[in-house]
Amino acid sequence: MLLSATRKVSNGDDAMKLLYVHIAEKLKEDTEGNLYTDGSYNTDVWDRYLAICDELTVLCRKETRKYDVEYAKRSFNPVKPGVKFVNVETRTSSLRDYLSIKKIVANRLMIQKEVLGCDCLIVRSPTSGGYTAVRYARTLNKPYLVEVVGCAWDSLWQHSLKGKVLALKAYLKLRNAVRNAPYVLYVTEEFLQRRYPSKGKSIGCSNVTLPTLDEKVLDDRLRRLNAMSPEKPIVLGTIGAVDVPYKGQEYVIKALARLSKQGYDFEYHLVGGGDNTYLRGIAEKNGIAEKVRFLGSLAHEKVFDYLDQIDVYIQPSKTEGLPRALIEAMSRGCPAVGSEVGGIPELLSKEFTFRPGSIKQICDLLRQLDRQTMISAAVRNFNKAKEFEKELLRKKRAEFYRDYVEYVQSTKHDL
Repeated sequence: MLLSATRKVSNGDDAMKLLYVHIAEKLKEDTEGNLYTDGSYNTDVWDRYLAICDELTVLCRKETRKYDVEYAKRSFNPVKPGVKFVNVETRTSSLRDYLSIKKIVANRLMIQKEVLGCDCLIVRSPTSGGYTAVRYARTLNKPYLVEVVGCAWDSLWQHSLKGKVLALKAYLKLRNAVRNAPYVLYVTEEFLQRRYPSKGKSIGCSNVTLPTLDEKVLDDRLRRLNAMSPEKPIVLGTIGAVDVPYKGQEYVIKALARLSKQGYDFEYHLVGGGDNTYLRGIAEKNGIAEKVRFLGSLAHEKVFDYLDQIDVYIQPSKTEGLPRALIEAMSRGCPAVGSEVGGIPELLSKEFTFRPGSIKQICDLLRQLDRQTMISAAVRNFNKAKEFEKELLRKKRAEFYRDYVEYVQSTKHDL
């Protein structure tokens, strides 16, 4: 289904048609037909791909629900005019629907059609539709670049019983897609490269981009930490969907309940969309409902305001690539702790990481957070975040994409 098609492209033979495949992303729509995303996609991201092509088509899924206009404007990122979106039919989580031959065939035909009509692809993985796109790209001799943003094994193994059944197959599919890809962009520097090695040209470049960091942000953070009072609770924060078990917020809630009984005073402020019934129930069961606040989704421009109001950021995930929210928290000088998964150990010192799901280790880490420890962590994290400044990563990524475009053009002329 064509959702938007407003970009004007050149009619010459050299017009570059890029297909961007991220079928896991769900497009939002309000009651007036305006389109949004609630993930990491914003104008800067779309500009990144528009800079290397004449026509950009995005293959994704679209939610059936329509949101109130004001809520959508407040909570989501509006999509950039001129980007064409093609909707791949969503399959529900029910096994019957997931295995629906009709939907599987329809989606494969849709993907095949879009691959056939493009000059080249950028496939964001892991997604099942991404693997299908890679398969057709090989069959049709279309150049492709794979962006590896997460671990197929971890994301499925930690998801559900069905996920555990599918994890090995998805892991092997991603390894195959990456191993033979002519170009691969990893969002980590080490973790994903080790797990999914490539024979082609590759680069480690985070998909998180930050504006140039202002030292005043760190000064404000240090003043906040120096002014901390033992009469006020330490406020922890996590950004992530509240209805996705592998995000791990339940372990923080259980840890805070244990610490509360020991006389420690913490609050937990959660940002993220989804049904919070499960997490709220855990807080109520453990007697700390008044210490756990659910703030819902926030538009991206409001995230930094939220981060400036918390004392410690915690990333308790059971699986991650290189978490955007953690990097953004570090850029605000937040002391931070996180689980030992994905690229998190590339961001935090070992003494600030814990085994995923370990309530005991979370408690141990939070107990050690005195003022001086938090000040040292704030300075270290702020300086580490400078590695993700927008202009630095833009130049690195743009050079890699330019090399890919030259490869595409040479391949196009050879055909």
